[in-house]
Amino acid sequence: MFIVCFFVLALGFTVAAKSTSLSGSWRLTKGNDTWILMAMDGYCMITHYDLSGKKFHKTFGGLHTVENGNLTINYRFCSDNKAKTGTSEVFTWKVKGDKAISNLSGEEGEWQKVGAADNKMSGIWRITGRKEGNVVKDMPLAPRRTLKFLTNDRFQWAAINVETGEFSGTGGGMYTFKNGVYAETIEFFSRDNSRVGMTLEFKDHLEGQNWIHTGVSSKGAPIYEVWSKMEKEL
Repeated sequence: MFIVCFFVLALGFTVAAKSTSLSGSWRLTKGNDTWILMAMDGYCMITHYDLSGKKFHKTFGGLHTVENGNLTINYRFCSDNKAKTGTSEVFTWKVKGDKAISNLSGEEGEWQKVGAADNKMSGIWRITGRKEGNVVKDMPLAPRRTLKFLTNDRFQWAAINVETGEFSGTGGGMYTFKNGVYAETIEFFSRDNSRVGMTLEFKDHLEGQNWIHTGVSSKGAPIYEVWSKMEKEL
């Protein structure tokens, strides 16, 4: 009897622990507005945009914890209020199955889980090298950094400064990576909304913790970049 009760309690704990997990991608839609939350390994990015109208509204993100129905975000960037950088804010986050009730958008709404974050590309990548001429120039970690966050099928990059709160731009959407071809379909782009809807293809490969990214940018310029996976966002 004791063993059975222990098993039930243990199972209940496992389910409860799993229910608080934020890992993966979540979506909230209200009319033409879309909110996307991407999360993994204690880091998250949230973006608000209008896909059909090609309008970018805002993005923010940073370190997060989920406990007792609350989601706490320690801001590493906030596109419309750089003063939030380095501060924390608590939101509701009550999970039931693959849905969550939260006021993360500014008012309470239902978020739907739409993707996982457990493939080899999932996680936070930082650009650590870029080819200039025939030389790959190293880009050491600094307050000003460009990150790219991937779940299993979504991506978002953000150029930020974690000390000053300066926000330089972001873009994101859906991606695929098959047979050495990495393809991004852009759903939002803070710098140029005419790029929304474009699909860009690159010939990429992985070298250990490094992702070699080659091809042509949305402006037609050649690209050779080295992105390195960050075990922990600092």
